[in-house]
Amino acid sequence: MPRLHYAQLRYLSIILLAWLAVFFLTRSLLLLGHLGDAGLTLPGLIGLYGVGLVYDLSFLAYAALPLALYLLLCPAWLWQRRWHQRLLIALAAFSLFAMFFTAVAEWLFWDEFGVRFNFIAVDYLVYSKEVVDNILESYPIYPLLALLAVLAIGLTVALRRPLRAALQAPRLPRLRAVYALVMLALLVGLCSGLVGQDAPRSLGGNTYQRELASNGPYQFFAAFRNNELDYQQFYATLPDAAVAEQLRAEVAEPNARFIGSDPQDIRRVIDNPGQARKLNVVLVTIESLSAKYLGSFGDTRGLTPNLDELRKHSLVFTNFYATGTRTDRGLEALTLSVPPTPGRSIVKRIGRESGYASLGQQLSAQGYDSVFVYGGRGYFDNMNAFFGGNGYRVVDQSSVDEAEMSFQNAWGMADEDLYRQAIKVADADHAAGKPFLLQLMTTSNHRPYTYPDGRIDIASGDGREGAVKYTDYAIGQFLAEARSKPWFDQTLFVFVADHTAGSAGREDLPVANYHIPLFIYAPSYIEPGEYRDVASQIDVAPTLLGLLNLDYVSTFFGRNLLRADHPAGRALLGNYQHLGLFDGKDLAILSPRRGMRRHDDALGLSHESRSDGDDPLLRRDIAYYQGASHAFGKRLIAWQPDAQSSQQLSQR
Repeated sequence: MPRLHYAQLRYLSIILLAWLAVFFLTRSLLLLGHLGDAGLTLPGLIGLYGVGLVYDLSFLAYAALPLALYLLLCPAWLWQRRWHQRLLIALAAFSLFAMFFTAVAEWLFWDEFGVRFNFIAVDYLVYSKEVVDNILESYPIYPLLALLAVLAIGLTVALRRPLRAALQAPRLPRLRAVYALVMLALLVGLCSGLVGQDAPRSLGGNTYQRELASNGPYQFFAAFRNNELDYQQFYATLPDAAVAEQLRAEVAEPNARFIGSDPQDIRRVIDNPGQARKLNVVLVTIESLSAKYLGSFGDTRGLTPNLDELRKHSLVFTNFYATGTRTDRGLEALTLSVPPTPGRSIVKRIGRESGYASLGQQLSAQGYDSVFVYGGRGYFDNMNAFFGGNGYRVVDQSSVDEAEMSFQNAWGMADEDLYRQAIKVADADHAAGKPFLLQLMTTSNHRPYTYPDGRIDIASGDGREGAVKYTDYAIGQFLAEARSKPWFDQTLFVFVADHTAGSAGREDLPVANYHIPLFIYAPSYIEPGEYRDVASQIDVAPTLLGLLNLDYVSTFFGRNLLRADHPAGRALLGNYQHLGLFDGKDLAILSPRRGMRRHDDALGLSHESRSDGDDPLLRRDIAYYQGASHAFGKRLIAWQPDAQSSQQLSQR
């Protein structure tokens, strides 16, 4: 092996060792912040740093390859130029700045999501304006960047002697340079074959341990490469016939008749009893509203007086769970009633996001004006394309006159402005004699947690508590205005969160951290009460259509929760890679590399054990996700207007 006294290798080693030191410090600081959660023993601690070193070195091998290629092949006449050596010192300074920036970015990302870089970080690159604005409004970014620049320059000055000594050392002979490149290329190939997004970090430990053992930049690029995962390739499967039998048993009901020719096609005619009621529907999806913030769910800070009062007059679902950890997952589940298939949500699968039998499409076919009303810009998360291609028209921030918005931040207009737009649309539809579905998506309960002054007793920008209280305030104002409208008594109001404020925990899928509220409020039609069985966001669409007594052709994986004969509940939940089914007590989890686990007493001690495809809970889990993947790939969830019109939907 060529000795490190050669110029190129000494220069490269200084940079790589600096990066390695920062990776070590980043991991250590994150560990200190979550020492109790990690629950480490001494062998576990050694294993954490050992696996971490594997990921750190793997990333550095990839990162070093292009720089090494330049350094080792740089001709002698260029290497010896003074300006070139100054350029290499400047490159070292820039590398140190990038190193510090990455460490800080990791820390901030962990503070928000409780994990290393993942799909979310990749997605944020796509929507740079919102993300940059959010960062600028949430953190003192310019002073922070200046500090990082000073640190980078200061460290470069401190390293000037070893850097100059490295640059002035003898250059590696050409043959040895080629040999070094070959060895590095072989190392990269070895890393590619043995180190992956989930291995070796998945070999043991809880979620915190696995995340701490990871390397943020490595995970970022791995997520960028694997933003969609083929279910059949990566996950446990069952024979097609077994999936078909299990899946149809899950969604069957006495008033349903399957009509799909594919055995795994759950397309079925739903014949809801009773006279159809063309009530208006206002479905409010609230940003990041964990159930734990509501006073009626046990919070003692008085953040949600309006929602707590609303609970007394609503049908409340007390054991209700989000399907995922991002807005697009919540919207996917509420709109399409499908489990959270691995990788990207359908909302963001550009070119394949349209043409489905959505809630909006179903109601549009019944004469409704289906409108998606979003507080932000609809290009974010591909929302305009998704909703516009699935039976909705879109009203978003870009279509609202500036004079109609009292406040804006990085993510969009304030919730009260959003509700005013919804009132405006509802008034117009009512005047035209047309029933409406308004599917709203709020933005205020999100970092930087800013909102109009003078609304509540917590200053704007002071944190999540203020954002939650403002969110509640805006809902109170909205309902107060809605009650004065002639269409109020003919309207179902639905309040649900898109996801919780944070889903990180010791387990891959900490069920308690997916708990969200669901209220259905219609004083003229629905008696207040509690629904205590476990349920999921995928159940909202069929439940609403059941409340309306509408007959339709369903592709929904969810159930009408209000049927008198509804089966025992279950919730589907995931986080891009891990796919879970929670039956109210135990949790089954599917993972890449065909991993199968269960957590008994998932809301309690949560004892984890390996399992297999003979486990009934795992079989249900597989059936839902394998079936959903098949349905998406074969377009079995597509809107088929001919099927709607040709089927005899009612026996009345």
